[in-house]
Amino acid sequence: MVDDSEYGQARRPPRGPKILIGLSTASVYPENTEAAFRYAADLGYDGLELMVWAESVSQDIGAVTALVRKYAIPVQAVHAPCLLISQRVWGADPVAKLERSVRTAEALGASSVVVHPPFRWQRRYADGFADQVADLEQRGGVIIAVENMFPMRADGFFGGKERSAERLRRRGGPGAAVSAFSPSYDPTDSDHAHYTLDLSHTATAGTDAMKLAQRMGTGLAHLHLADGRGASMDEHLIPGHGAQPCVQVCRHLVDTGFDGQAVIEINTQNARTRGERSSMLAQSLAFAREHLEPGRAASRSDRGHSGGDHGDS
Repeated sequence: MVDDSEYGQARRPPRGPKILIGLSTASVYPENTEAAFRYAADLGYDGLELMVWAESVSQDIGAVTALVRKYAIPVQAVHAPCLLISQRVWGADPVAKLERSVRTAEALGASSVVVHPPFRWQRRYADGFADQVADLEQRGGVIIAVENMFPMRADGFFGGKERSAERLRRRGGPGAAVSAFSPSYDPTDSDHAHYTLDLSHTATAGTDAMKLAQRMGTGLAHLHLADGRGASMDEHLIPGHGAQPCVQVCRHLVDTGFDGQAVIEINTQNARTRGERSSMLAQSLAFAREHLEPGRAASRSDRGHSGGDHGDS
């Protein structure tokens, strides 16, 4: 449980616009992009964040546009193919891939692109990353929201690769942590205009989510609403099922007039049936609706609820 008083949160009258709640297509993996559209339409999500990865439909503007029309669900954001598992999607040049992500967002009518900080070994990309992000934003109407990440830890695996963990054990022993990102896994170490706050990543990194949200300030444009207990692997639990201050972060966004997007990005790979996956996505949406709608967030906070551990997702 997280105590509200720890952050000195004053209760102010709720204000600001309605916060749109989207579903990340990654949340339905191992089902495909069309399945994400179907779940979003059936459950009442406001839109989708399109994760661009190996599935061909996710890379195809025409195919995604057809799904938008079929299900009447808009694409609110595009997640650039910057995961380890998508290093070869749209080629090997991360500079070109970020620009293509922005053009894809423009074509789909999405207002945001989510991107991770560069990996340390992407030296040319890392050297010019901040300038490229700023230039792309100035040239178009798409926000590029740089996401907080987490270090690799020797007591776990990074991207499922045991060799990475073994290298860390040799270098630093059990529990050693090394950032794979440049200049760090905290994007506020650079001066970006816009940020994505991921609450599963704060758990894995051991970062104070509320303090990070406050550092992001008015640049906080995108929320990945999930949860975690601080495991060495990225968990992406249903919000409210871990130890992150999900309620407090949601209340902070409402209180500060957040006009960005909130996206459910959870791991449903352990769902045994489509019905079970649908239930997990519905629980997450209900949590977001309860705590991100101004009037309901205020009444809920008066009852003293916080985002504590409610069991496995």
